[in-house]
Amino acid sequence: MTALLVRLLLRLLGGLFYRIRAVGRQRVPRSGPVLLVSNHVSFIDAFLISLATRRHIRFLMFRSYYDLPVANWFFQAMGCIPISDRDSPKALIQSFRDARDLLAAGAAVCIFAEGEISRHGQMLRFKRGFERIVEGLDVPIVPVHLDQVWGSIFSFEGGRAIFKKPRRIPYPVTVSFGAPLKASAPAFEVRQAISELGAEAFLHRLESRPPLPIAFFREARRRPLRFKMADSAGRELSSWKALFGAFALGRALEARLGPQEAVGLLLPPSVPAALANLGLALRGKTLVNLNYTATPAIAAGCAEKAGVKHIVTSRKFLEKIGWPEPSGAVYLEDCPPSLADRSLAMLLCLLPQSLAEPLLLGPAQGGLDRTAAVMFTSGSTGVSKGVMLTHANILSNVEAMAQVYAMTGKDRLLGALPFFHCFGFTVTLWFPAVAGFGAVYHANPLDAKRIGDLASRYGATFLLGTPTFLAAYVKRIAPEKLKSLRYAVVGAEKLREDTSKAFTERFGITPLEGYGCTELSPVAAVNIPDLDWPAVKQKGSKPGSIGQALPGVFLKVVDPDTGAALGEGQSGLLLVKGPNVMKGYLGDEEATRRALRDGYYVTGDIAAIDADGFVTITDRLSRFSKIAGEMVPHIRVEEELHRLTAAIEQSFIVAAVPDDKRGERLVVLYKGEQDVDALLKGLAASELPKLWLPAKAGFHRIESFPVLGSGKLDMQALKAEAHKLETAKFAAQPRIPAPRGANPLSP
Repeated sequence: MTALLVRLLLRLLGGLFYRIRAVGRQRVPRSGPVLLVSNHVSFIDAFLISLATRRHIRFLMFRSYYDLPVANWFFQAMGCIPISDRDSPKALIQSFRDARDLLAAGAAVCIFAEGEISRHGQMLRFKRGFERIVEGLDVPIVPVHLDQVWGSIFSFEGGRAIFKKPRRIPYPVTVSFGAPLKASAPAFEVRQAISELGAEAFLHRLESRPPLPIAFFREARRRPLRFKMADSAGRELSSWKALFGAFALGRALEARLGPQEAVGLLLPPSVPAALANLGLALRGKTLVNLNYTATPAIAAGCAEKAGVKHIVTSRKFLEKIGWPEPSGAVYLEDCPPSLADRSLAMLLCLLPQSLAEPLLLGPAQGGLDRTAAVMFTSGSTGVSKGVMLTHANILSNVEAMAQVYAMTGKDRLLGALPFFHCFGFTVTLWFPAVAGFGAVYHANPLDAKRIGDLASRYGATFLLGTPTFLAAYVKRIAPEKLKSLRYAVVGAEKLREDTSKAFTERFGITPLEGYGCTELSPVAAVNIPDLDWPAVKQKGSKPGSIGQALPGVFLKVVDPDTGAALGEGQSGLLLVKGPNVMKGYLGDEEATRRALRDGYYVTGDIAAIDADGFVTITDRLSRFSKIAGEMVPHIRVEEELHRLTAAIEQSFIVAAVPDDKRGERLVVLYKGEQDVDALLKGLAASELPKLWLPAKAGFHRIESFPVLGSGKLDMQALKAEAHKLETAKFAAQPRIPAPRGANPLSP
């Protein structure tokens, strides 16, 4: 009776303070034994799961909380089972036995398999205690995922729990119940099932979110005087001034652009470029940022493919890069806001939100499934394709990044990546615009001196780049220039250990490698700083990995041939599912069908996922060679060559060319002066299989490695160079004339 009264009281309180969406509640049997396994995000997770189910659930809970004075009677009344990793072996066995006895009696039992509350917003390793509880029992395991709980006052968001202001009341929470698993399911399989529930639950978060430009408008209105953006030309804007400028510029541009939906932009990262993107988004336009590091013909082709008739650019910028006037050019210099534009912008800032949005921001409103931008892939491994990204795609990435990187209004992101690159577009433009912190822009990411000066001047806390850029900063930026950094996040290419070590030693902060691509909006996985409190230590990063899946993203590894899901630590083809997965390729249904299978994006990368959820990329499927029937990963040979030379910058690239005898053979392209004989000796002494070792004749020195504007190596150009050098080598070899009368085609 006491337990029933307590549950009724909890439901009354829960209805006042929480709005709980229970997804898949019917998967919990109405009667009979069942073990629920859940992620652990806050102090009230058990309370939330109880509210989401029809059954009385008995929870295993941390003993130190169970023994709290006054609260102890409540936990006893609810039938909780105390447990602790600090218990003696005998006490642990007794706790497991108590749980088994309850299951044997037909009860519903729930365990938080991480064993502790997440302090950084990411899921921890699952402990295997629940495997012992159900060992030998015919009991279904129902995976449970709690979403949006991170951020509530009972979570550790911001580094503390309880002592913070609630974001809203009633607070929205999604509790998802997955399909029952067999009692024999290992911890890794259960963790994966809960991660997949998290990706599905993230869609419910987005239901209450406005489109990108409206989110920017609301954030700017909420904190009008907060620093919003600056650039290397000395321009600085507060949130209110950025909103004012973007709205007025958007209307001025629209007057020249007409009603067309897709608009091209050809501008370097800067305050005017940011305002042009934000302003056009406020007018409901689809943004198509064009690659100015490509040729004018390629950019024009991309614009035509996207249906772009007008390109917003700058005469000064075109002169600087030496480009002719593009077709349909609309110059920023010719679009000063009119008095009417400025007056409306002032009204936008002064009117109540309930009036400003319907009256002045009508074009920016609409469903999140609308295409927000068309981003063209880098073409590093093939022909560029137009990726259609929706408002939901980009918003999901922004929200997930905000969850794992605790940004505040005092943070400054240093953005030197171009907006035509998805990493730059989402993370340096929309992330600060929507999440409420500042950005500082510079056009050239390799201009290390200016990057260092900007970081020092504005107190940059978040540096975004590629390993190539970080290697340049190690050489050319003084350590004190980057002393304000809290995060240095890299992507686009693999972060080598020597580059990471050199950056850490020079600047005192460890680079955090992430992973993604344009088709994923772009981030799919990230490393975050380890949490190291006096009594609590939780891993957020793992050297050599690309980190864990971003919240709302589900990663799985499958057999490339059969598509069967692989287990803990097994290497296979990496698939990605979540609200960040693109809408599709523009005008290319066949390529879309190849890339999207059963709701997953097929990355083409070979990877493995460990027990902690960290993902390690072995290589791209396209960067394996089949030599004498064995798959040889190019990246492993590259890593060994860099280890032998202790090179910080990328100095070796391994490619493959056809070989009549073994199918393919490896070719090594290298920069600078290298002792090839010493390298071959070192490779021979390494742990690499002999089949993987390139021949001396396969080493070729080149002046530099071609790099795309995004910072990625141009692998297509490098492959072409390898073929060219090998072809030239064989063409230069003296030919032995065939004996007179012999058939030159005979073996």
